Amino acid sequence: IGPAGAMAAAAMVAVAGGGDFSDLREIKKQLLSVAERSRERGLQHSGKWAAELAFALEPLPLSELPPPPVLTEEDARDLDAYTLAKSYFDLKEYDRAAYFLRGCKSQKAYFLYMYSRYLSGEKKKDDETVDSLGPLEKGQVKNEALRELRVELSKKHKAQELDGFGLYLYGVVLRKLDLVKEAIDVFVEAAHVLPLHWGAWLELCNLITDKEMLKFLSLPDTWMKEFFLAHIYTELQLIEEALQKYQSLIDAGFSKSTYIISQIAVAYHNIRDIDKALSIFNELRKQDPYRIENMDTFSNLLYVRSMKPELSYLAHNLCEIDKYRVETCCVIGNYYSLRSQHEKAALYFQRALKLNPRYLGAWTLMGHEYMEMKNTSAAIQAYRHAIEVNKRDYRAWYGLGQTYEILKMPFYCLYYYRRAHQLRPNDSRMLVALGECYEKLNQLVEAKKCYWRAYAVGDVEKMALVKLAKLHEQLNESEQAAQCYLKYIQDIYSCGEVVEHLEVSTAFRYLAQYYFKCKLWDEASACAQKCCAFNDTREEGKALLRQILQLRNQGETSSTDVAAPFFLPASLSANNTPTRRVSPLNLSSVTP
Repeated sequence: IGPAGAMAAAAMVAVAGGGDFSDLREIKKQLLSVAERSRERGLQHSGKWAAELAFALEPLPLSELPPPPVLTEEDARDLDAYTLAKSYFDLKEYDRAAYFLRGCKSQKAYFLYMYSRYLSGEKKKDDETVDSLGPLEKGQVKNEALRELRVELSKKHKAQELDGFGLYLYGVVLRKLDLVKEAIDVFVEAAHVLPLHWGAWLELCNLITDKEMLKFLSLPDTWMKEFFLAHIYTELQLIEEALQKYQSLIDAGFSKSTYIISQIAVAYHNIRDIDKALSIFNELRKQDPYRIENMDTFSNLLYVRSMKPELSYLAHNLCEIDKYRVETCCVIGNYYSLRSQHEKAALYFQRALKLNPRYLGAWTLMGHEYMEMKNTSAAIQAYRHAIEVNKRDYRAWYGLGQTYEILKMPFYCLYYYRRAHQLRPNDSRMLVALGECYEKLNQLVEAKKCYWRAYAVGDVEKMALVKLAKLHEQLNESEQAAQCYLKYIQDIYSCGEVVEHLEVSTAFRYLAQYYFKCKLWDEASACAQKCCAFNDTREEGKALLRQILQLRNQGETSSTDVAAPFFLPASLSANNTPTRRVSPLNLSSVTP
């Protein structure tokens, strides 16, 4: 780096230092400055991120605006070539831009030269992928420029001639070549050299797979680290920690930031607090009505709630703004999926992947559509692509488990469901799926563990207790089975959604028979009367009531010597579901 460039970089590091937010004016200056520097290098997303964040802070008076960057001798020499090449770059003529930049020595021009070559390779790869392959065939197309770029950048890296942006590009090249460990080291170095560049932090987020990895990173102590940690916590499903971080950022003065608001909405989506997430997204739409980012997540929420009119409105609205955006295609896909037009939905997810083959959400959603169409091999391909893009996508692991379940391959299911459970330890759906797998493999002890844990973390679908009761029934553990059925009935009645649950009649039938065997006539007849309210158990209920009446007439007294630690409560409203947060089950010892 030339002396002036070194001074500028040092100033950047100095001002970003310290993780405190006391001087918001200084932070605003840094954000404006890095937004400009990112745009000069064609890094639009990083520039946009910094600009959005700066917009959330109070405007600066003229005297405090950041000065334009200092030009070095090299910058002056390369200025003509850089200005020409940048205009070609902006028009996506990457080869042409690189041609006019060859031989440039200044940091900015050299970065644009290498970045143009990288993007040229990526564009050719994407074009070839779209042209030659259906979206589900395994993409054998590679970016041919990567190896050359790596050789050239590693020479510069060894000679310590790369600035923060150069290090970022070197890291991206390494990541594309699947050299993950080296890429992480380079991104950490880039974050130290230029802490204000969001792109490097974001790349780092995509490479960290668990909390342990995060602990061993030596990250610069800067306010940017707080944004990084909040983002990575959201990605790693550590939602409580993420929400605390975002709250502290809002308190620090970023309350108007649409980026933070959208991230909080995504966090609530991840913990399935659907109402909260929906209200935040609606608020975000009022503040930023033409925003397309994250709207696919919003549409997922509307889909889960079956809100057809709202989803239809969102799809039409985004179509008017920009119909060829990946998010728009995903929203329209969700809309058709909700209307059960699965072929049409899959078509839109395919269109999304033609626009961006690395778009994670579309791969997973397309897998779901193929599942609906009973095309399991295509679903498996789609989910595998999703996992290649992001190994932390629990929906893809869960989807793979479901496809192998359809194919009746329980050992495979077990592996995929276990991966999903490790990513979402507090999601009862993963635990119930795991339990069902263990049941099929006749590992009933493990199955019981899974069902009980699903109940303990707050069972979403209210099926864990029934499954647990049926297991106890199989194992002739009648008392435990009766307790599970009883808990299940209490839970259902306390929610007030009895009609929708078919298993309620099963539970009452079992309890009636259990109490009958125990000679507890009052409890048995109470349950039998409940059975009469359901079509499938009405006859059995009536028969049991006749039997009880007969036995009572014969002078059989209600048994008192049977230890009955539980009775059917009159109100049926015990609100005792524990909802503790727990770590993933340790199931490694029982791998089949």
